[in-house]
Amino acid sequence: MELSKEYLIKKVPKCLRLFLASIALLSGIVNLQSCSYSFTGSSVPAHLKTISIPIFSDKSGSGEFDLNRKLTDQLIKKFNDDNTLFVSDRLNADSFLDGTIIALSDAPNIVSGGEKVTSRRITITVHAVYKDLVKKKQIFDKNFSNYGDYVVEGDITSVRNEAIQTAIDRIAEDILLGVVSNW
Repeated sequence: MELSKEYLIKKVPKCLRLFLASIALLSGIVNLQSCSYSFTGSSVPAHLKTISIPIFSDKSGSGEFDLNRKLTDQLIKKFNDDNTLFVSDRLNADSFLDGTIIALSDAPNIVSGGEKVTSRRITITVHAVYKDLVKKKQIFDKNFSNYGDYVVEGDITSVRNEAIQTAIDRIAEDILLGVVSNW
């Protein structure tokens, strides 16, 4: 027996049709809500599958121990988590991301009554160059800058390090998005 529209209208009660339509609609809404927006794979050309990320240099003069290693490690983690380009060594990579930390500033952010600094802002600026090694062309050559704030009280060293890590996380995310969505 074929389930035609006429048969369903005649034989299936209206309330059941409404119930089934509601179920179908809810199922569609749930499926849409479970999808998250991502740049993964949607913007990177098909010929780029791997990326080499050497340790960034630090010419900021900040004296922050291992700042370049922390940034490079965070970038590699972001690319691994994103899964758009696989991190590889330079010899096997389709693309290359090189960078230099050019500035780290630690400036007052919030000054309260009596000119007392209650919050400071760490701002890190990174110069990054991204190259397509397959087509032998430069994709971008630009600066990325981001920040992390910390409150001036308690264990200053600890909260300052957290602000530096926040700035690193934000810059790494900005660079990742620049690479995977700059097409």
